[in-house]
Amino acid sequence: MTGRSGRLVQLAFSTLVLATACSPIGSRREPALESYTAQQIYTQAERELEVEDDAEEAARLFGEVERLYPYSDWARRALIMQAFAYHKERDYENSRIAAQRYIDFYPADEDAAYAQYLLALSYYDQIDLVGRDQGLTFQALQALRTVIERYPESEYAKSAILKFDLAFDHLAAKEMEIGRYYLKRGHHTAAINRFRVVVEDFQTTTHTAEALYRLVEAYLALGLDEEAQTAGAILGFNFQSTDWYQDAFNLLKGRGLAPEARGTSWLRTVYRQMIKGQWL
Repeated sequence: MTGRSGRLVQLAFSTLVLATACSPIGSRREPALESYTAQQIYTQAERELEVEDDAEEAARLFGEVERLYPYSDWARRALIMQAFAYHKERDYENSRIAAQRYIDFYPADEDAAYAQYLLALSYYDQIDLVGRDQGLTFQALQALRTVIERYPESEYAKSAILKFDLAFDHLAAKEMEIGRYYLKRGHHTAAINRFRVVVEDFQTTTHTAEALYRLVEAYLALGLDEEAQTAGAILGFNFQSTDWYQDAFNLLKGRGLAPEARGTSWLRTVYRQMIKGQWL
Protein backbone atom coordinates (compact mmCIF):
# COMPACT_ATOMS: atom_id res chain seq x y z
CA MET A 1 0.00 0.00 0.00
CA THR A 2 1.47 3.34 -1.06
CA GLY A 3 1.75 6.24 1.37
CA ARG A 4 -1.00 8.19 -0.36
CA SER A 5 -3.37 5.20 -0.46
CA GLY A 6 -2.69 4.54 3.18
CA ARG A 7 -3.49 8.14 4.08
CA LEU A 8 -6.75 7.97 2.12
CA VAL A 9 -7.80 4.79 3.88
CA GLN A 10 -6.90 6.30 7.24
CA LEU A 11 -8.82 9.47 6.38
CA ALA A 12 -11.88 7.47 5.31
CA PHE A 13 -11.76 5.43 8.49
CA SER A 14 -11.46 8.56 10.61
CA THR A 15 -14.40 10.13 8.81
CA LEU A 16 -16.49 7.02 9.43
CA VAL A 17 -15.66 7.02 13.12
CA LEU A 18 -16.51 10.72 13.40
CA ALA A 19 -19.80 10.28 11.56
CA THR A 20 -20.74 7.39 13.80
CA ALA A 21 -19.92 9.35 16.93
CA CYS A 22 -22.01 12.30 15.75
CA SER A 23 -24.97 10.26 14.50
CA PRO A 24 -28.25 10.93 16.32
CA ILE A 25 -29.73 8.41 18.70
CA GLY A 26 -31.92 6.09 16.71
CA SER A 27 -29.61 5.76 13.69
CA ARG A 28 -28.75 2.27 12.50
CA ARG A 29 -25.10 2.34 13.60
CA GLU A 30 -25.52 4.12 16.91
CA PRO A 31 -23.78 2.97 20.07
CA ALA A 32 -25.92 1.46 22.80
CA LEU A 33 -28.08 3.94 24.69
CA GLU A 34 -26.12 3.16 27.82
CA SER A 35 -23.16 5.02 26.32
CA TYR A 36 -25.10 8.31 26.23
CA THR A 37 -25.63 10.65 29.14
CA ALA A 38 -29.12 11.34 30.50
CA GLN A 39 -29.00 14.82 29.00
CA GLN A 40 -28.07 13.52 25.56
CA ILE A 41 -30.95 11.05 25.50
CA TYR A 42 -33.34 13.69 26.82
CA THR A 43 -32.20 16.18 24.18
CA GLN A 44 -32.69 13.64 21.41
CA ALA A 45 -36.16 12.83 22.76
CA GLU A 46 -37.02 16.53 22.61
CA ARG A 47 -35.78 16.63 19.02
CA GLU A 48 -37.98 13.67 18.09
CA LEU A 49 -40.94 15.46 19.64
CA GLU A 50 -40.40 18.97 18.32
CA VAL A 51 -38.44 18.59 15.08
CA GLU A 52 -39.21 15.12 13.79
CA ASP A 53 -42.80 15.17 15.13
CA ASP A 54 -42.40 11.58 16.26
CA ALA A 55 -44.17 11.52 19.62
CA GLU A 56 -44.01 7.75 19.87
CA GLU A 57 -40.21 7.66 19.57
CA ALA A 58 -39.93 10.64 21.90
CA ALA A 59 -41.97 8.82 24.55
CA ARG A 60 -39.71 5.79 24.19
CA LEU A 61 -36.56 7.84 24.63
CA PHE A 62 -37.97 9.74 27.60
CA GLY A 63 -38.68 6.36 29.13
CA GLU A 64 -35.08 5.31 28.51
CA VAL A 65 -33.84 8.32 30.48
CA GLU A 66 -35.81 7.13 33.48
CA ARG A 67 -34.74 3.53 33.03
CA LEU A 68 -31.03 4.26 32.72
CA TYR A 69 -30.81 7.17 35.14
CA PRO A 70 -33.72 6.57 37.55
CA TYR A 71 -32.56 8.85 40.36
CA SER A 72 -31.44 11.81 38.29
CA ASP A 73 -33.17 15.13 37.80
CA TRP A 74 -33.34 14.26 34.10
CA ALA A 75 -35.46 11.21 34.97
CA ARG A 76 -37.99 13.42 36.76
CA ARG A 77 -38.16 15.79 33.81
CA ALA A 78 -38.33 12.92 31.33
CA LEU A 79 -41.30 11.32 33.10
CA ILE A 80 -43.57 14.35 32.74
CA MET A 81 -42.43 14.79 29.14
CA GLN A 82 -43.20 11.15 28.46
CA ALA A 83 -46.75 11.72 29.70
CA PHE A 84 -47.01 14.70 27.35
CA ALA A 85 -45.55 12.79 24.39
CA TYR A 86 -47.97 9.90 24.88
CA HIS A 87 -50.86 12.35 25.03
CA LYS A 88 -49.72 14.03 21.82
CA GLU A 89 -49.66 10.56 20.23
CA ARG A 90 -53.22 10.02 21.56
CA ASP A 91 -51.99 7.05 23.54
CA TYR A 92 -54.20 8.12 26.42
CA GLU A 93 -53.76 5.05 28.57
CA ASN A 94 -49.96 5.29 28.66
CA SER A 95 -50.16 9.06 29.10
CA ARG A 96 -52.37 8.51 32.12
CA ILE A 97 -50.02 5.88 33.54
CA ALA A 98 -46.98 8.15 33.17
CA ALA A 99 -48.82 11.13 34.65
CA GLN A 100 -50.01 9.09 37.63
CA ARG A 101 -46.49 7.81 38.26
CA TYR A 102 -45.23 11.39 38.27
CA ILE A 103 -47.87 12.36 40.83
CA ASP A 104 -46.98 9.34 42.97
CA PHE A 105 -43.21 9.96 42.81
CA TYR A 106 -43.15 13.76 42.89
CA PRO A 107 -46.35 14.96 44.59
CA ALA A 108 -44.78 18.20 45.80
CA ASP A 109 -43.04 19.08 42.55
CA GLU A 110 -44.09 22.18 40.63
CA ASP A 111 -45.09 20.03 37.64
CA ALA A 112 -47.43 17.85 39.72
CA ALA A 113 -50.33 20.14 38.78
CA TYR A 114 -49.53 19.66 35.10
CA ALA A 115 -49.31 15.89 35.59
CA GLN A 116 -52.76 15.89 37.18
CA TYR A 117 -54.06 18.06 34.33
CA LEU A 118 -52.64 15.64 31.74
CA LEU A 119 -54.26 12.77 33.60
CA ALA A 120 -57.60 14.56 33.41
CA LEU A 121 -57.10 15.29 29.71
CA SER A 122 -56.47 11.61 29.06
CA TYR A 123 -60.15 11.10 29.89
CA TYR A 124 -61.55 14.41 28.72
CA ASP A 125 -60.15 14.26 25.19
CA GLN A 126 -62.07 11.04 24.55
CA ILE A 127 -65.55 12.38 25.35
CA ASP A 128 -66.02 14.79 22.45
CA LEU A 129 -68.83 12.68 21.01
CA VAL A 130 -72.11 12.30 22.89
CA GLY A 131 -72.26 8.62 22.02
CA ARG A 132 -69.03 7.75 23.82
CA ASP A 133 -68.89 5.74 27.05
CA GLN A 134 -70.16 8.00 29.85
CA GLY A 135 -67.76 6.34 32.28
CA LEU A 136 -65.00 8.40 30.67
CA THR A 137 -66.95 11.56 31.37
CA PHE A 138 -67.33 10.74 35.06
CA GLN A 139 -63.63 9.94 35.31
CA ALA A 140 -62.76 13.20 33.56
CA LEU A 141 -64.96 15.11 36.00
CA GLN A 142 -63.27 13.50 38.99
CA ALA A 143 -59.77 14.17 37.64
CA LEU A 144 -60.61 17.76 36.69
CA ARG A 145 -62.09 18.36 40.13
CA THR A 146 -58.80 17.21 41.63
CA VAL A 147 -56.92 19.82 39.58
CA ILE A 148 -59.35 22.52 40.70
CA GLU A 149 -59.34 21.59 44.38
CA ARG A 150 -55.71 20.51 44.84
CA TYR A 151 -54.07 23.16 42.64
CA PRO A 152 -56.46 26.15 42.71
CA GLU A 153 -53.63 28.66 42.15
CA SER A 154 -52.02 26.80 39.27
CA GLU A 155 -52.19 27.96 35.66
CA TYR A 156 -54.24 24.84 34.85
CA ALA A 157 -57.10 25.47 37.30
CA LYS A 158 -58.95 27.92 35.03
CA SER A 159 -58.82 25.55 32.07
CA ALA A 160 -59.89 22.67 34.31
CA ILE A 161 -62.96 24.63 35.46
CA LEU A 162 -63.97 25.32 31.86
CA LYS A 163 -63.52 21.69 30.86
CA PHE A 164 -65.38 20.54 33.98
CA ASP A 165 -68.40 22.61 32.97
CA LEU A 166 -68.25 21.25 29.41
CA ALA A 167 -67.98 17.65 30.64
CA PHE A 168 -70.90 18.24 33.01
CA ASP A 169 -72.92 19.61 30.11
CA HIS A 170 -71.96 16.54 28.11
CA LEU A 171 -73.58 14.24 30.67
CA ALA A 172 -76.79 16.26 30.49
CA ALA A 173 -76.65 16.05 26.69
CA LYS A 174 -76.51 12.28 26.88
CA GLU A 175 -79.58 12.16 29.14
CA MET A 176 -81.41 14.43 26.72
CA GLU A 177 -80.45 12.28 23.74
CA ILE A 178 -81.86 9.17 25.38
CA GLY A 179 -84.94 11.03 26.62
CA ARG A 180 -85.75 12.29 23.13
CA TYR A 181 -85.33 8.77 21.79
CA TYR A 182 -87.90 7.41 24.24
CA LEU A 183 -90.27 10.35 23.72
CA LYS A 184 -90.22 9.97 19.95
CA ARG A 185 -91.20 6.31 20.31
CA GLY A 186 -93.99 6.99 22.77
CA HIS A 187 -92.21 5.64 25.85
CA HIS A 188 -93.26 8.62 27.90
CA THR A 189 -92.47 7.33 31.37
CA ALA A 190 -88.94 6.33 30.35
CA ALA A 191 -88.48 9.73 28.71
CA ILE A 192 -89.69 11.54 31.83
CA ASN A 193 -87.15 9.69 33.95
CA ARG A 194 -84.32 10.98 31.72
CA PHE A 195 -85.55 14.56 31.62
CA ARG A 196 -86.02 14.47 35.39
CA VAL A 197 -82.31 13.68 35.82
CA VAL A 198 -81.44 16.78 33.81
CA VAL A 199 -83.76 19.03 35.82
CA GLU A 200 -82.69 17.68 39.22
CA ASP A 201 -78.99 16.95 38.69
CA PHE A 202 -77.91 19.21 35.83
CA GLN A 203 -79.77 22.46 36.50
CA THR A 204 -76.76 24.60 35.61
CA THR A 205 -76.32 23.15 32.12
CA THR A 206 -77.63 24.46 28.82
CA HIS A 207 -80.14 21.61 28.55
CA THR A 208 -82.47 22.43 31.44
CA ALA A 209 -84.89 24.58 29.45
CA GLU A 210 -85.44 21.91 26.82
CA ALA A 211 -85.77 19.22 29.50
CA LEU A 212 -88.61 21.17 31.13
CA TYR A 213 -90.32 21.64 27.78
CA ARG A 214 -90.04 17.92 27.04
CA LEU A 215 -91.56 17.21 30.44
CA VAL A 216 -94.54 19.37 29.48
CA GLU A 217 -94.87 17.34 26.27
CA ALA A 218 -94.55 13.97 27.99
CA TYR A 219 -96.90 14.73 30.88
CA LEU A 220 -99.58 16.13 28.56
CA ALA A 221 -99.31 12.96 26.46
CA LEU A 222 -99.98 10.92 29.61
CA GLY A 223 -102.85 13.16 30.68
CA LEU A 224 -100.98 14.38 33.76
CA ASP A 225 -101.97 18.00 33.47
CA GLU A 226 -100.82 19.21 36.91
CA GLU A 227 -97.30 17.92 36.33
CA ALA A 228 -97.23 19.53 32.88
CA GLN A 229 -98.41 22.84 34.32
CA THR A 230 -95.78 22.76 37.06
CA ALA A 231 -93.00 22.03 34.55
CA GLY A 232 -94.27 24.96 32.51
CA ALA A 233 -94.26 27.21 35.59
CA ILE A 234 -90.62 26.38 36.36
CA LEU A 235 -89.74 26.92 32.71
CA GLY A 236 -91.49 30.28 32.71
CA PHE A 237 -89.77 31.48 35.84
CA ASN A 238 -86.24 30.58 34.74
CA PHE A 239 -86.38 30.67 30.93
CA GLN A 240 -89.28 32.93 29.99
CA SER A 241 -87.42 34.58 27.13
CA THR A 242 -86.66 31.28 25.38
CA ASP A 243 -88.51 29.59 22.54
CA TRP A 244 -88.83 26.54 24.80
CA TYR A 245 -91.08 28.47 27.14
CA GLN A 246 -93.16 29.94 24.34
CA ASP A 247 -93.68 26.47 22.86
CA ALA A 248 -94.62 25.04 26.25
CA PHE A 249 -97.03 27.92 26.88
CA ASN A 250 -98.71 27.26 23.54
CA LEU A 251 -99.01 23.55 24.28
CA LEU A 252 -100.65 24.22 27.63
CA LYS A 253 -102.89 26.93 26.23
CA GLY A 254 -104.06 24.53 23.54
CA ARG A 255 -105.34 22.28 26.33
CA GLY A 256 -106.98 25.15 28.18
CA LEU A 257 -104.19 25.12 30.78
CA ALA A 258 -101.71 27.67 32.10
CA PRO A 259 -98.22 27.37 33.58
CA GLU A 260 -98.66 27.18 37.35
CA ALA A 261 -97.47 25.03 40.25
CA ARG A 262 -100.01 22.29 40.84
CA GLY A 263 -100.18 18.97 42.65
CA THR A 264 -97.60 17.26 44.87
CA SER A 265 -95.24 15.63 42.37
CA TRP A 266 -91.44 15.84 42.38
CA LEU A 267 -91.75 18.91 40.15
CA ARG A 268 -93.63 20.74 42.90
CA THR A 269 -90.64 20.10 45.13
CA VAL A 270 -88.31 21.49 42.47
CA TYR A 271 -90.60 24.51 42.11
CA ARG A 272 -90.57 25.13 45.85
CA GLN A 273 -86.76 24.91 45.96
CA MET A 274 -85.93 26.86 42.80
CA ILE A 275 -88.65 29.50 42.91
CA LYS A 276 -89.53 29.82 46.56
CA GLY A 277 -86.10 29.01 47.97
CA GLN A 278 -87.67 26.52 50.36
CA TRP A 279 -85.34 23.53 50.77
CA LEU A 280 -86.97 21.80 53.74
